[in-house]
Amino acid sequence: MKIRVGVFFGGKSVEHEVSVISAMQAIAALDQEKYEAVPIYITKDNKFYTGPHMGQIDTYKDIPAALKQATRVVLVGGENTATLQCYPPKKLGNSTVGEIDVILPVTHGTNVEDGALQGFFEYLNIPYAGCDVCASAVGMDKWAMKSLFKSAGLPVVEGILTHKKKWFHDTEAEIQRVEAVCGGYPVVVKPVNLGSSIGISKARDRQQLEEAVETAMEYADRVIVETCVANLREINCSVLGDLDECQSSVCEEPLNATDILTFGDKYESGSKGSSKGMESLSRKIPADLPEDVTEKIQHLAAEAFRAINGNGVARIDFMMNNETGEVFINEINTIPGSLAFYLWQESGIAFDELLDKMIWLAIKRKREKDALTVTFDTNILSNNALSGSKGGKMGSKR
Repeated sequence: MKIRVGVFFGGKSVEHEVSVISAMQAIAALDQEKYEAVPIYITKDNKFYTGPHMGQIDTYKDIPAALKQATRVVLVGGENTATLQCYPPKKLGNSTVGEIDVILPVTHGTNVEDGALQGFFEYLNIPYAGCDVCASAVGMDKWAMKSLFKSAGLPVVEGILTHKKKWFHDTEAEIQRVEAVCGGYPVVVKPVNLGSSIGISKARDRQQLEEAVETAMEYADRVIVETCVANLREINCSVLGDLDECQSSVCEEPLNATDILTFGDKYESGSKGSSKGMESLSRKIPADLPEDVTEKIQHLAAEAFRAINGNGVARIDFMMNNETGEVFINEINTIPGSLAFYLWQESGIAFDELLDKMIWLAIKRKREKDALTVTFDTNILSNNALSGSKGGKMGSKR
């Protein structure tokens, strides 16, 4: 029997459309001899829909029409599988639409990549690929991520965290704090919890800093301001595996026209109507780097992956000063665009093999988790201290 893989994508996120593209690539690449792909589209108001046509990219040219042909479902956890039940349930007959054995989340951004959706999968007690709740949350919160990397001894640039109330209450004080910590201008301003370079901009003076912070605060209440790396080269490296064993891919260098890689550079750089996602970005693979620098970045990528207890596939983005050779970790993407398959193809692992490894890692983690003790027998509910009047205190007074 084929393993039924629920491919989740979309969601209440500014990276909704990017997620659709990544998911369609993954569905097309799954080994049809081993797996049955079950596409589960999450609308921008967090409703689940499924149907065979939801696994085809052309469907999303007219989403309202596609949803009319699709079946809205809810997930019900079982002992070893999750059941898809139509919603609202049928008054007569069976409401079961299908079952899934393992979940492949191909979601990007807040509400779906930040641990929220992963927590739902944990509640369903079904194996899912990729990072767990904690690693996903850390991977989405750039300040938590930065703090964790710094405590692990990994190189990150200096920066500060500010939030709306603090910024607008005393803008001058916050600007002075930026200048003191970052050592002047230019600086990079980014929302704390978005990916795909959304809301990110560069500020070369105080006026631009205020404008950049206000732009970033349209997307998030908290904003990071960081020192800008001089003579910047952006280098990316992917990691595949788990805490027991992981490997790093070849490195890539995005070739963008701007001094910050923008959303347009990443996803709109291909031909009109392109649906290649991150694959369409102009890039150099492998990056033109000395062998020792490549090995250093691959080592740091694996260390960053281990630091957050990563699982599945992730992409770690680096900033490099091309004159001094200094390398800094920018961020880790726990569900990277296009699942970074293009990096693994250049590393000798085809997309279908990459997905196969991710699914195997998901099942392995579930098996190991099931072996843990999750209950603790106690007679506390039969304790006499529970009896008595309503609202009575339990146990003796101190």
